[in-house]
Amino acid sequence: MTELTHHFLTSIDQCPAHLWDALAGTDYPFNRHAWLTALEHSGATTANTGWQPYHLLVEEGGTPALLIPSFIKAHSYGEYVFDWAWADAYQHQGLDYYPKLISAVPFTPCYGPRILGRWQEQHVLDYAITTMKRECERCELSGWHCLFPDSEQSTALDSANLARRTGTQFHWHNRHYRSFDDFVATFTSRKRKNVLKERRRVAEQGFTFKVLSGQALTEEHWRFFYPLYQRTYLKLSGHAGYLGQAFFTQLGTNMAEHCVMVIASQADKPVAASLMLKDSETLYGRYWGCLAEFDFLHFETCYYQGIDYAIAGGLQRFDGGAQGEHKLARGFEPIATVSHHWLRDQRFQAAVDDFLQQETAMVQGYYNDAKEHLPFKHEPA
Repeated sequence: MTELTHHFLTSIDQCPAHLWDALAGTDYPFNRHAWLTALEHSGATTANTGWQPYHLLVEEGGTPALLIPSFIKAHSYGEYVFDWAWADAYQHQGLDYYPKLISAVPFTPCYGPRILGRWQEQHVLDYAITTMKRECERCELSGWHCLFPDSEQSTALDSANLARRTGTQFHWHNRHYRSFDDFVATFTSRKRKNVLKERRRVAEQGFTFKVLSGQALTEEHWRFFYPLYQRTYLKLSGHAGYLGQAFFTQLGTNMAEHCVMVIASQADKPVAASLMLKDSETLYGRYWGCLAEFDFLHFETCYYQGIDYAIAGGLQRFDGGAQGEHKLARGFEPIATVSHHWLRDQRFQAAVDDFLQQETAMVQGYYNDAKEHLPFKHEPA
């Protein structure tokens, strides 16, 4: 067997796009070289922002075999797997939780592949996992965290004895619907009337919608969208969004084929927009903003227009983003998400294992309760 070697890349620029994408693929947008380049070159993922790129590249016989896009983190912002209590526990003991090493898509809680390339070859995967742990020890990082891997990779990480943490999101599933009306026909009468009433109320306010993707998205559209994105962050959190104008400009230039923008206009004046990404099977709801508040405009722009688009395009799933029990009444179903965690200090690892055992039972209860609030006449097949 040829010897395995590795490098840690402190910039996406240290790996050419064609080599990176040969391992990552080009369908799932959030692992593409262009996506990570847009984040880094726009200043969103740098040491200054607490997101130092630290991507593991494994080679076998000098040929790239595996990638794990990763970051050294100086905080826990932008991860959507909340470990502030773990950081507090370290602090109470006079220890440092930060920096830590995470393998994740920054600011994006969409599940997908986190280990790219030949990870199904056991000797390559074992080498990579051992390398991540040893690098934490060498650099005195508190631990390694892999956030939102897909189910296959999560099973592989279970077998490597990484602690599993579960969560819940709400996704829409396309069950061969021919139209939006066909979709809501599966609802109980009261729930169906509520959704149709919301859509009717938006129309009564005089809104029209354009759904643009690919080369139909111009610089003007991106210039319109960016202030809306910032407005939403300022309203909800009191701070500016993580992503700058340069990120969206690069996204429109280099990944337009993955982008879908819904623009809502009233009296021919654009007043709101949502930005989604897509691959061959899934639509990913990401960002939204509006110039003023209007009845049900958020639901129409972010969810119903997305469902229409997914049905028309034959997409199988619509990931509407993190959290949001309000999605249940609109036909988004609870799904389980997973993250995996390894801490260098085994005393804290044991404490986290106990915590996760209790938390998992609570999350399962929440998941079961959420399923009871779905609007469908019958349990989805």
